[in-house]
Amino acid sequence: MRPRVYITRRIPEKGLNKIREFYDVEIWSEYFPPPKDIILQKVENVDALVTLLTDPIDADVLNRGKKLRIISQYAVGFDNIDIETATRLGIYVTNTPGVLANAVADLTWALILSITRRIVEADKFVRTGSWEASKTGWHPTMMLGMELRGKTLGIIGLGKIGSEVAKKAKCFGMSVIYYSRRRRKELEEEYGLRYVGLETLLRESDVVSIHVPLTKETESMIGEKELKLMKRTAYLINTSRGRVIDEKALVKALREKWIAGAALDVFWNEPLPKNHPLTKLDNVVLTPHIGSATNETREKMAEMVAENLIAFYKGEIPPNLVNKEVIKIREPGF
Repeated sequence: MRPRVYITRRIPEKGLNKIREFYDVEIWSEYFPPPKDIILQKVENVDALVTLLTDPIDADVLNRGKKLRIISQYAVGFDNIDIETATRLGIYVTNTPGVLANAVADLTWALILSITRRIVEADKFVRTGSWEASKTGWHPTMMLGMELRGKTLGIIGLGKIGSEVAKKAKCFGMSVIYYSRRRRKELEEEYGLRYVGLETLLRESDVVSIHVPLTKETESMIGEKELKLMKRTAYLINTSRGRVIDEKALVKALREKWIAGAALDVFWNEPLPKNHPLTKLDNVVLTPHIGSATNETREKMAEMVAENLIAFYKGEIPPNLVNKEVIKIREPGF
């Protein structure tokens, strides 16, 4: 009998077709995520799960999955999964790292340009008739923004995504400083980076871009104290996880102009409610968690999900195993 896999959202067909060669597949058919009670019901009868960041794979779910042997996460992050419980139960957890670094770095730069050159604000200015109402096609003080050349970019977290962002900074003539859990001397030399402490980075940067995973240490790492350290002319960019920033403190900082603006792709609660205080501010750009949203990246992520499942099926260690300690508890395979 073939193993069964439940997939919590339809992923690109290239990955699905590969999975179907080895597994019996059931897919949640709606655009929105399956409610937790559905996941609890489905996990009782499957050998594998394909999950997204929006799926709460906690101890309740894991303990219910008596046959569950592998979770193949369609994301680089996995903070929605109780890794400790999964490991204890001998459940392998995999992810899709590396492949989305360039796409997220591209979006980061799109957000940097959008907020520093007021692109979204200017688009609204045209569409609402404010430009027409001004009775002038051009004015020396119309929609002034900040030029990037000669400015300092501060990167918090120099992993694969942060490194890609640093690499692209050369094109804009920016100097780059960074703060990271691990110092990357080889990249300092290659890209001309300077390693500094977090407080120094916040004080010196004209643009601060966050690229850290969500952990106990990084949750709310940017709060009122940190925002007040930044220049009043500086901008904050976040394409990592919403909970890295204290959202209430950020709203206050934007309202009271402690900083010039922010551009965010991630939030404490997603989707962001339309009446959230952030949506009422002009000095913030908001996108709906689209960091990896390119055709190329999402297709490759689906292929990686399939490769992890297929390797496990064959009794091999999946190429992107997150909880490597699980190998000591249970060998791969069904």
